[in-house]
This record gives sequence, structure tokens and C-alpha cells, in this order.
Amino acid sequence: MEPKTPDKSQLGQVHVFWGDGKGKTTSAFGTALRACGNGYKVHLVQFMKNGTGDAELEIPGEIISLAKFNNFSYKRFGTGSWVIGKPKQHHIDKVSEAFDYLKSSLNQDYDIIIADEILYAVQLGLLEENKVVELIRTKPKNKELILTGSHIPFPNIFELADLVTEIKKIKHPYDAGIMARKGIEY
Repeated sequence: MEPKTPDKSQLGQVHVFWGDGKGKTTSAFGTALRACGNGYKVHLVQFMKNGTGDAELEIPGEIISLAKFNNFSYKRFGTGSWVIGKPKQHHIDKVSEAFDYLKSSLNQDYDIIIADEILYAVQLGLLEENKVVELIRTKPKNKELILTGSHIPFPNIFELADLVTEIKKIKHPYDAGIMARKGIEY
């Protein structure tokens, strides 16, 4: 199969996947898979995802699969612990580092940049909403930007986005006490 030459003239939109349901990151990864298969260069910046405990930090299966494409790359930021209650300084510092890296990524040779869990960073008080608004307003016009996360809406961000999808939970196995399963939920 010959590599596809993407039509970059249609790039430039902002996508938002938010809500209380499972599938926000999965939706972004579906877009990444489609984009990679069509020749676009996709870069993933993961906020607050780099392990959640003292266990060895392993790369999730979806990233391993996407990394098989030579036009997909990623960088993960996290402290190894969840934000519970008031954020700790090391959580704030790591989100700040991730945000600075995201801004610099917009000036690199990527067509699509995914800011995974950035909206949770805003929801948890680790990042100011106005910084995300400014990021959207100043991003290069030829870059597609995908934002994920948050259980609460951010009307100022949504107003600037071209696509806003709310992922709504109707029913989830967790409600019946079934914990997340590797390879299915994560």
C-alpha cells in the first residue's frame, strides 16, 4: 500500500471531547488512528497520565498500537499520583510543564495535536481556563487541536471550538462494582 498524501488545506479546527462517560480519550485516539492512516502527523500530549501509583509506569496499549505508525508521536506528563482534594504543588508544576510543551508542539511539524486530559487539569484547578482559551485563539490556523477531559462544561472553551461532543454515561460496569479491566477500559 502506498503512503497517502493528506489534504492539509482543511486543517485548523478545534475538537472537544468532555463529559462523565467513558470514551473521551478513546474518541481522540480514534481520530488519531484515522488521521495516521491518512498520512497526517499526529502528536499526543497527555496531561496527568504517567502512572497512578508506585507500580512500574507502563505505556498503554492504545499508545503502543498508534506508535507503530511512523507519523504518530507522544509525550506523557504526570506525577504518578492522582489529584485528590486540593492540588499539590508537584501536580501544578507538572501540568505547567505539560502546557508549555503543548504550546511548543503547536509550532512543530505536526498536523494534529491531542491535548489529552487538559480539561481535567482545568477542572481540578491545575490550569487556568483562560490559558486554554488563549491557546485556542493563538494556535496556528493550519493545526488541528483536540482537547479531552472534564466532567463539567467550559462554555468559554466550547464557544471557540468547532466540534464539542459530550460523552454521557448512561450505565457503566463500575456502578456494579466491576473495576476497570486492562485492555478494555485502559
